Amino acid sequence: MDISNRIAGLYKTEASKMISVLCKYYGIQFLDNAEEIVNDTFLTASEDWVKKGIPNNPIPWLYSVAKNKANNRYKRDKIHHQKVIDHYLQETVSSEMDFDIVMEEVIDSQLMMMFVLSHPSIPMESQIGLALRILCGFTIDEIAKTFLTNKETISKRLYRAKEVLRENGISLEYPTSDEFQNRLQSVLRTLYLIFNKGYSMEGLETEIRKSLCLESIHLCSLLVKTKISIHSDVYALLSLFCFQYSRFDARLGEEGEMILYEDQKREFWNLEFIQKGKYFYHLMSQNPMFSKFHLEANIAFWHSFPEGTNGKWQSICELYSALLFIESSSLIQLNRIYAVYRAYGNKEAIEELGKLALPKSSYYFSLLGELYSELDPLQSKEYFMEAISYVSSPQEMNSIQNRMKKLL
Repeated sequence: MDISNRIAGLYKTEASKMISVLCKYYGIQFLDNAEEIVNDTFLTASEDWVKKGIPNNPIPWLYSVAKNKANNRYKRDKIHHQKVIDHYLQETVSSEMDFDIVMEEVIDSQLMMMFVLSHPSIPMESQIGLALRILCGFTIDEIAKTFLTNKETISKRLYRAKEVLRENGISLEYPTSDEFQNRLQSVLRTLYLIFNKGYSMEGLETEIRKSLCLESIHLCSLLVKTKISIHSDVYALLSLFCFQYSRFDARLGEEGEMILYEDQKREFWNLEFIQKGKYFYHLMSQNPMFSKFHLEANIAFWHSFPEGTNGKWQSICELYSALLFIESSSLIQLNRIYAVYRAYGNKEAIEELGKLALPKSSYYFSLLGELYSELDPLQSKEYFMEAISYVSSPQEMNSIQNRMKKLL
């Protein structure tokens, strides 16, 4: 591996950790400086390592250089520290920080950063953007693609979010015991939304979508490693992520179109992630709860079984019915109708769908097309054609067209 690729790989794995550690010692107000210092550290590495070669222990080298640069910035920028750093930090932070980096401290810093970036004073979209930038190391371009918007919008959104952190004097620390449960739910909701952005088919590049899913799994895994956040919902969300990601590659066709569940080739499912999903499912089940994450993890658990498994679709149908008590949405209702179809047949599913007043969408008409595919192929084709008029991406159109071909 050449030096540039090694540095790029280290940046992906270490940059967010370094930023979190620097902010732990210098305060969240130091966030912009920390980002600049970490970027400058990797620039120094690219220049130094070309001349001298990659050091035997490159990660400690990076942290050492970042620490020295932070100390120099702290001493040089007196005005910044007088006006921005709060009274507590002025008393406790010396003119030069001397700290050793140990893995436990790195993880601790990342976890604290997760809770800070999910603070309720920050709008949800900004929470996701900050998490992608600070915790996942995404570029502004990548974040803009994730939100299907432009760089200027993302830059302004992140700037305003950082201003909220500074203006509210939010510290890089764990929430109090009274706040912890609500803040944990906020962290989990942010990770859930990040994962779903990657798992959906909303016109993103496959590599970005996969990165969003894997980063969500990584950050949720960090929560499991600390006793402070051991909670059944954490296990449930991680189990859900693993089960869903196990089918990531099987969901993609040769032209990037989505392959529906019933058409996926099981040999493309990732057995390692299925086993991980079952492991965390077992931990979750030791303290079962009636929550969104528990119900969705149960649904994903049943999806991991092959067709013909006794009670599979009946169980999924019941779980979707329970989920509707917590979150009533048209997508959940349509998913439940599909489960009714697989469990009890197309006629009962059509009858159930007829009782609902759901908004028209590509998924709505695609489901109708599926339900009528055996009863009335001509009617089914009309529904699929109607679905195409609502599609939002070429991949979605390809998927519907492939379903229509099976009618011929």
